[in-house]
Amino acid sequence: MSDTQTGNKTSGLEIISFFLGEQVFSVNIMAVREIRGWAPATPLAHAPRHVLGVINLRGTVIPVIDMALRLGLEAINPTERSAIIVASIRGQLVGLLVDNVSDMVTVSEDEIQSVPEVGATEVQRMTTAIIAKDKSMISHLDLDSLLDEEGELAA
Repeated sequence: MSDTQTGNKTSGLEIISFFLGEQVFSVNIMAVREIRGWAPATPLAHAPRHVLGVINLRGTVIPVIDMALRLGLEAINPTERSAIIVASIRGQLVGLLVDNVSDMVTVSEDEIQSVPEVGATEVQRMTTAIIAKDKSMISHLDLDSLLDEEGELAA
């Protein structure tokens, strides 16, 4: 009996891809708890620039990060297509504001490439792989790098 018939998946990475401007990024689907439409966050004083504030998620207050700002890109101007990806990062729920969610797919190992060393930008520091999928190049992000060693939102 094959792995598919028994329900076991032996290879592939399940991702959610999303846009920040014209660039496509992805995160591991296992970290994602839900995807919500854009709703303004309540600002927090003295928060890093990329932390837009907090939202109430069914009684739990969670921070919302502008992923474009966090990666050193131009800030997102939220529209009706914008989304908040609620992810669990080291046990902490965090909202990730993105321009729009693109797809949920499984990528094979041969589609996953190492990140070329071309500088030390925030995008490159947080990118764990480049995924070549359907003529697109997707930067796969390490969500753990959003938090510092103490579990705080990294500046």
